[in-house]
Amino acid sequence: MNWKLIVFIGLIGYGAYQHFANQPDYTTAGTLVQRVPEQTNTKAAAFTHQQYSITPLAEFSIEARVLAREDYRFDRGASLSPVDLALGWGPMTDSQVLSQISISQGNRFYYWHANTLPIARNAIETHSANMHMIPADDAIAAQLEQIRVGQLVSLEGYLVQANAADGFYWKSSLTRKDTGAGACELVFVKKLIVQ
Repeated sequence: MNWKLIVFIGLIGYGAYQHFANQPDYTTAGTLVQRVPEQTNTKAAAFTHQQYSITPLAEFSIEARVLAREDYRFDRGASLSPVDLALGWGPMTDSQVLSQISISQGNRFYYWHANTLPIARNAIETHSANMHMIPADDAIAAQLEQIRVGQLVSLEGYLVQANAADGFYWKSSLTRKDTGAGACELVFVKKLIVQ
């Protein structure tokens, strides 16, 4: 068999796997997560991680439903944060609500669209967010690799600012009420539980 054909079939198979593995599971009815994300002040000192200086800005924990995920391999922040998760809590964990909203990600942003709003716009915007995940170690990185859309996750860590020697920096939002550029959380993940 021609090696190009084998590679082509392999790529098609991988693409199909990625497509179906990331399809949302909206079969569970009702609000699955009542708890809102928790953010508190931190006294944690700055530290070095993956050749970045990491400054903790706040302690952070969240229980949420995975609304979308996007992996990054080639952008400037990929070595630090290889995956973004769009997470929802409260009404944004309800399958009836989610089935009426189209959700996607790209270029480190999270996008949603609804022909008819199933809940108020403000409820969507304040109960979901795109979060850039920084795994604290290889075990957390492996867990992040396995997360699929529709799953419930619980994580703990810091909201952080990351600085590189070449002048690159990345700073987390510190509120769940903002939208647009700069509204994403940059999360240093120390603990992750996938349900």
